[in-house]
Amino acid sequence: MTRDGAIPIASHAYAGNRPDVTQFASVLDELTTRYAALFDSHGNGDGGGGTVQGPTVVFDAGQNSAAKFAHLAESGLHFVGSLPPSDFPDLLALPARRRSTVDVEKFPGLSAYDTRAVVFGTDRRVVLTHSPTLHAAQSRSFDQTLAKTLQTLSELADTLARGKTRRNRTAVLANITAITRPRWVNRVLTTDLTGQTPAKMRLSWKIDAAGKALETEIFGKRLLVTDHDHWTITEVVAGYCSQNDVESGFRQLKDPHVVGFSPMFHWTDSKIRVHVFYCVLALAIAHLMRRQAHQAGLDLSVRELLTTLGGIEETVLIYPTGNKGRPRAQRILTDTDPTQKNASSNSSGSTPTPQTADMGNTPNQCSHHH
Repeated sequence: MTRDGAIPIASHAYAGNRPDVTQFASVLDELTTRYAALFDSHGNGDGGGGTVQGPTVVFDAGQNSAAKFAHLAESGLHFVGSLPPSDFPDLLALPARRRSTVDVEKFPGLSAYDTRAVVFGTDRRVVLTHSPTLHAAQSRSFDQTLAKTLQTLSELADTLARGKTRRNRTAVLANITAITRPRWVNRVLTTDLTGQTPAKMRLSWKIDAAGKALETEIFGKRLLVTDHDHWTITEVVAGYCSQNDVESGFRQLKDPHVVGFSPMFHWTDSKIRVHVFYCVLALAIAHLMRRQAHQAGLDLSVRELLTTLGGIEETVLIYPTGNKGRPRAQRILTDTDPTQKNASSNSSGSTPTPQTADMGNTPNQCSHHH
């Protein structure tokens, strides 16, 4: 997809019973080969005799492996990815004063630290970022997780106190481990199971003071890795955030009303691929419309934009002319709000001129069109 407007350029469908992580290299090669062929067959594509910048692959930490980084290097593709911050404790331990503001307008509140680290045996550029919004969201999520964990532990403790369990100590310990398994809980919660027999086992716990340290160390932080050594930090962050555009495209394809992928009444691979093709084509058209609206100052979703445009109606008034020839037709737009006026003028390339019918003559036919 393009960075400007999230317009799909190339797509590839593969069997749904194949795990995504196993398709990384093959799908990547397929898409980039077709991307390069697209520009080779239409010149360099920049309209000015320059060189088209190759694509940048963006991926999250779930796709990380030494083999995939090696494949990217062999293919000559640029990339922006993410790494598990917990794998780099030295970077997490850096004080906040080492980070600097990224871009007040594009990324309010975001700060970052630009450095280098060894990633899968290779020295690479990494950017540690901290987002107050992400920090707050992770803090709320962790508070909810911890509250649920404490409630479940309390219920287990009450059961043990009543001597109602028949499980042995090993089974109870396994249950406690499962309860406290959620992310980061073990960092702040310590449990103690006393007694050896079901009737005498008792459970207690305490919350350590490490909770505040956990927030300072981890919450709100991301660790980005890239081979774009000459990009600014803002460009690196924007490149990684472009994942949101791809994900919004998939969400749009799941919209049952606009550019929907389902229902699909096909069962053979060839027909499914055709279905995928025209669905992605529809997505491209919808995103081109949204891009044009955005350039006019209208930040609307695809559904909002199409609903806005769909609300604009045209009335055709046909007046009789007797025996003087064909009836005279006059086209009139229904009343539109400011958003509709802006959207319609930018979709047509010019501002429509309002027309008023002469109501002194009664038309003999009136039809409406969207």
